[in-house]
Amino acid sequence: MTKKKIVIIGGGIAGLCACLKLAHQGYDVTLLEKAEQVGGKIRTIQAGDLLIDSGPTVFTMRWVFEELFKECDENFSELISTTSLPVLARHFWGKEQLDLYADEHLSAKAIHEFSGKKQSDLFLEFCRVSKKVYESLESPYIRARRPTLTSMMSQLGLSGTKTLMGIGPFKNLWQSLENFFPDPRLQQLFGRYATYCGSSPFLAPATLMLIAHVEMVGVWSINEGMTKLPQTIAQLARVRGASIRNGAQVKRMLLSDKEITQVELDTGEMIPADAIIFNGDVAALSSGLLGSELRSATPAMPTVSSLSAITWSASIPSNQLPISHHNVFFDDDYASEFTSIFDAKKLPSKPTVYLCAQSRIHTEKLSTPSEKVLLLVNAPANGDLPPSTSEIELCQQHVFQLLGKSGFQINQESWEMVRTTPQDFHQLFPATKGALYGMATHGWMSSFQRPSSISNIKNLFLAGGSVHPGPGVPMAALSGRLAAATLMDRLPLTK
Repeated sequence: MTKKKIVIIGGGIAGLCACLKLAHQGYDVTLLEKAEQVGGKIRTIQAGDLLIDSGPTVFTMRWVFEELFKECDENFSELISTTSLPVLARHFWGKEQLDLYADEHLSAKAIHEFSGKKQSDLFLEFCRVSKKVYESLESPYIRARRPTLTSMMSQLGLSGTKTLMGIGPFKNLWQSLENFFPDPRLQQLFGRYATYCGSSPFLAPATLMLIAHVEMVGVWSINEGMTKLPQTIAQLARVRGASIRNGAQVKRMLLSDKEITQVELDTGEMIPADAIIFNGDVAALSSGLLGSELRSATPAMPTVSSLSAITWSASIPSNQLPISHHNVFFDDDYASEFTSIFDAKKLPSKPTVYLCAQSRIHTEKLSTPSEKVLLLVNAPANGDLPPSTSEIELCQQHVFQLLGKSGFQINQESWEMVRTTPQDFHQLFPATKGALYGMATHGWMSSFQRPSSISNIKNLFLAGGSVHPGPGVPMAALSGRLAAATLMDRLPLTK
């Protein structure tokens, strides 16, 4: 029997999950990745003598990977060492701080002390509702191959429909949060979940409150760093016969009779393919970056680019402020952050700062002389334009000033630091303008506007954070699994 030849373009987490699944099932799989390492947005940057996780740092929904590994006769826990984090994140408003815990009752107690009993009671109600929203949407939306509003509503049932109607499906997330959190600081805290999919809480649908439940189910740290995850999946795929080629730049895909037949590399090498899974931003297809015939691969529709970011990967002297692994520093005008980014297309003058203290998994204080940190602020997706050095430098000043208000000691002269801008992300992920999450999830219908794994071109399948079910490590992994499943249905090993 001649094996079906599958080419996967892109070695992000979605492409790797599809690669492992297909190789395990017996397909002849070749994965092409232009970078020297697999992982896509999961990557490290060297700052001084230390390697800093400089992409996704929050690991949730581990069941996505447990299921994948089990389907491939592997045990996730035996191959990936993780630590469960009891503190989900530490939040700062100047000298005030609030911890959110995996245990909702510990969080309620902390909120009681921070903001009073009424707010604590409303938080527990919020937990109950966000859990119901997640449970209602997991099967008809998150796990579904090609959900539509009609298909989702038909599967929700009476209970699920009642849950969605209860939160106000036409409301944005911020409007919904105002009902649960009279304290504006808590509106900021939970509104930030919209940024997990690159969106504004003032425009994202209220259903995104389900992210709160996802985190309360569990947040883990991968003990050897986030890159351990893609590296392990790649190795498992290789053991099953997959060819994973790094430094392989795809120039274009070629069609014959409107069907994918081969891939051309920038070296001129031609690779035949019975089917292709494209694990890249769909903007690369619609812009014609991989061939003019691919422009029609996804439906043309007006969309808003998601958030980009500026990040600082740094090796710093151990700081005396007792911070947690995940930390968020808020300023006093949250709305201005998103009007600056989405309306003015400028860096915010009052940014929210995320800080991942990667050396602090088991302890809040360190005895070592240096530690690893990643700083991140949201930015507009304008990476196709020349960078404004003065604007970036001013934003950096705002970042360090905000950290200083909370007592985080900063002496830039002692930092070994690498800064990454939207322009850098645009170079890493072509055609994106630096957007890190595909399209922004703005408006209640936006969730159904992401392309599914099925493209408009025969035997071309889609995976990654710009397609259903959305961005983030577990969601992108799900998209890879969905693409592999759809391909196997349409192109079985035997006829």
